[in-house]
Amino acid sequence: MDSRTTVERAQRFRHLHADHQPLVLPTVWDAWSARTAAAAGFPALTVGSHPLADSRGAEDKEGQTFEEVLAAVRPIIAAVDIPVSVDLEAGYGQRPADLVAGLVEIGGVGLNLEDTVHSEGGRVRTTQEHATFIADLRAAADAAGVPLWINGRTDLFIYAEDPADVLDEAIERLRAMEQAGADSVYPVKIQDNDELLTAVTAAVSVPVNSTAHPVNHDLERFRRLGVGRVTYGPLLQLALTDAMKDMLGPWAP
Repeated sequence: MDSRTTVERAQRFRHLHADHQPLVLPTVWDAWSARTAAAAGFPALTVGSHPLADSRGAEDKEGQTFEEVLAAVRPIIAAVDIPVSVDLEAGYGQRPADLVAGLVEIGGVGLNLEDTVHSEGGRVRTTQEHATFIADLRAAADAAGVPLWINGRTDLFIYAEDPADVLDEAIERLRAMEQAGADSVYPVKIQDNDELLTAVTAAVSVPVNSTAHPVNHDLERFRRLGVGRVTYGPLLQLALTDAMKDMLGPWAP
């Protein structure tokens, strides 16, 4: 994609985060889902690693290489004329500068980066390690002249037997990501917990991203809790899967 177009879309993406509280980004996985969401009126989209992998018969948790992800995402971005962010999981073992270069080359304007390192047995990066990675992504984006939106994700709540037990550690990690240059932060797996969502939104000054189910959750609730950005993760694709089964069921032999 032309670099000027990428920069313009990145700037538009940044403005959208300021103009919408929260900004809802449908999580898409191919050109069809991207065009459908754009036609529904959404001003920006995100590509999710899980639905993308499912659509290609691959495994989530970096079951594809970075090169394969770029090849799959390129036609998605080309299919629409609105900003598209991309879930880059833990980085596929790439250097931050290479992640930015590949993303910018296909016209991506934002990225997710999680702290579970799938290529190293699923270990979780330390707070400082993850913050440093994000700082390096920010430096690479600045050097490329593209104001990429960095969404820093933590999986700490996923691994906790009681998510409340890791709240303080998670907040420390979210703040470290913010200080390192993350434009938003993404504490996964607390979308149904009002108390934890309220705590994390109060703890940082950047938008907090929450996963949402397009049928089972309520947008006004997320707005009331101070969530600044909403994505669907794999839940939109799963909801469509359920709907498709319901439609096809009467026709099955």
